[in-house]
Parts: sequence; C-alpha cells; structure tokens
Amino acid sequence: MSNPRRSGGRAARQALRAAPLTQDVRPIRPGMEGGQYKPLSDADVLRIHNAALEALETIGLADAPPSGVEILTNAGAILGDDGRIRFPRALVEDMLAKAAKQITLFSRDGKHDLDIGGNRVHYGTAGAAVHIVDVAGNEYRECVLQDLHDAAKITQQLDNIHFFQRPMVCRDIPDNFEMDMNTIYGACTGTTKHIGTSFTEPSFMPGLFEFIYDLAGGEDKFRERPFLTNSNCFVVPPMKFATESCEVMEQCIRGGMPVLLLSAGMAGATAPSTIAGAIVQAVAECLAGIVYVNAIKPGHPAIFGTWPFGLDLRTGAMTVGSGEQALLSAGCAQMHKFYGIPGGAAAGCIGFQDARYAGGMGTDVFQRYGGSVGFKHGV
Repeated sequence: MSNPRRSGGRAARQALRAAPLTQDVRPIRPGMEGGQYKPLSDADVLRIHNAALEALETIGLADAPPSGVEILTNAGAILGDDGRIRFPRALVEDMLAKAAKQITLFSRDGKHDLDIGGNRVHYGTAGAAVHIVDVAGNEYRECVLQDLHDAAKITQQLDNIHFFQRPMVCRDIPDNFEMDMNTIYGACTGTTKHIGTSFTEPSFMPGLFEFIYDLAGGEDKFRERPFLTNSNCFVVPPMKFATESCEVMEQCIRGGMPVLLLSAGMAGATAPSTIAGAIVQAVAECLAGIVYVNAIKPGHPAIFGTWPFGLDLRTGAMTVGSGEQALLSAGCAQMHKFYGIPGGAAAGCIGFQDARYAGGMGTDVFQRYGGSVGFKHGV
C-alpha cells in the first residue's frame, strides 16, 4: 500500500523559510539589553560625578547667549564677573531630579517607535560627513541630497539600524536654510524611522517648524508624536556654550522637539588626554545642558549625549575605531546609568558608499517654503 503524497508540504516549508521573521524572534531588534561591560568601578563613577560637579561649580561655562543667561540665572545658576555661568551642586541635582527618565522617540508610521530607558540599546546613523566614496568612480566626492535620501532608504530596510540621524551634509545646496529644509525632506521621504538632524541658525526655526508641522499634519500632531530630534552641539569644548546652537535649542524645546545634547571633545586637544578626564569634561558639559533644558521646560525629552573622542597625534583626526574610544563610550554609558537618564555615545565609525535607487528625488523641496554611527542607551 503506497503512502499518500503530502500536498504542498515542500512549498509550504519553503514559503515559511522565505518569510520575514516576526519582530519578537529577530536576532537583532531595537531595545536589546546592554550595559554588561563596565570599565569603571563604582568608586570611579562617583569620582567622575564629583569632579564634574566641581568643574561646573568652580569653572562653569562661557559664551551663553543673553537668553540663556536669563534662563539659567533665573533657575539658580550664577553669572560671574568673567562672563562664565557657574552651576551650584544643588541646582544640578535639582534639575537631574526633574529630567525625563524614560522617553519615546516616535516614528512616523508608529511601527518603529523607540522606548529609551532601562538598559535598552538602540543603534543609528550619526555624523556630518561632507564627502562620500562613489562606487561608480571609486573616488571621493562631495555628498549631495540624493546620498542622504539613499542612506535613509537603506536605514529603513535594516533591522540593526533603529533611527536615522543625519549622517551627511548636503553640499549641493548652498543656501543653509534650504539645506536644513531639504535635509528634513530627504530623510522623511527615505525612512519612517525616527530622524535626528541639526539646524544652522536660530532665525531659520520659525520657517522650519512651519514645514515640520505641515509634515506632521499640524502642530498638535507633531507635539503629540514628535518624529524629529534636534541633534544639538550646544557646547564648544572645553567648557563653552555654542551661542547660536543654544538659541536653536531653546526654540526646539518650545516647539515640542526632543533634543540630543552633544558634547564631542577630543582627548588631548579640546579635552583632557586621559580617559577619565575626557569623560569628566563631557559629563560636566552635558549636565549643564540638562540644567538648561529643564530650566526651560521640566521633564522635556533630552538625551545625555556624551561623545568624547580620542585623538590621533599623527594626523589630528579622531580615533573612532580605537580601543581608547571603546573605553570612552563604555564609561560614558555607565555615567548615563548612574544618572538614570537616557544617554547616547559614539559606537565607532564606518564609511557609507553611494547607493543609487530608481525613482530618486530632486534637490528642491516645495517652493512655498523658501525653497558616523551612534547609539542611544537607556538608564
């Protein structure tokens, strides 16, 4: 007696193997647990914390804009005769207590929202590259808007890249307002994942927010689910505010946009040469940012962006792939956990090759408007 033939068994198995994995069984997914490697002891963490507080209280930061001086002094900071803003320990501790401990980085489709907190880790693009290797000619050339759009499309498809922070500068758009706007447009048309970007000048913000609110379907919709974060280099290490960036940050906070507070000193150049010293300075500068943000709006979503880098003494370049860089980033992640607030740090550097897609986009956004990888870690 012959066995009956199984109908569709092989085809069904092949279809099962070819089908994409569900989110819960994918080997790489947003929010996987981290924080296992701890180069700093508990005593080291406390020493760095106390040294950062001492630096804020005795050295302070220079070059705050007039609006920032008013915001910070009204909160309890002290303006010295030398123009530097100093931060009493009690003020820093008070603002840390008010700071957001868990935040959500929203996507535009609702499928890629990122819950930042706990020991959850999320990886994304980062940087501001002005050149790219074009695979067609195997040569360096300036980045253009199409490259940024293509990078966003690649990010949309990769499970291991969870957010799109602008990785390159659109050098084909000479007007900075149009470049900022087209950067948003190029990113948004390439990915629905959360987007981080920078803005050039404070005077651009009203027009850019008009555009952003329209993309969201209204100001109330954006404030409910802000899909853009302002990646803000609010300090110029060592221990100085970046005046115009601070003014941009103030408008972003009032406009309902999360902020990534970036301190990117280079050990041996604009920060102490030791690993611990570089972390102390980055922590001090970002603590000043936490005070700044929460003095404007307590609990506003802000990410503690300690990004100290090593220095190659032969070239003056960043040693983003070095062992020292790994120690810097891991030590910073420990400080994020110590403070219990969402943090971000550098996670190495790669090259991004030119990738062309059919159906590309133009370099002009709607005329009526005036036409490096990083990770975010929880607590």
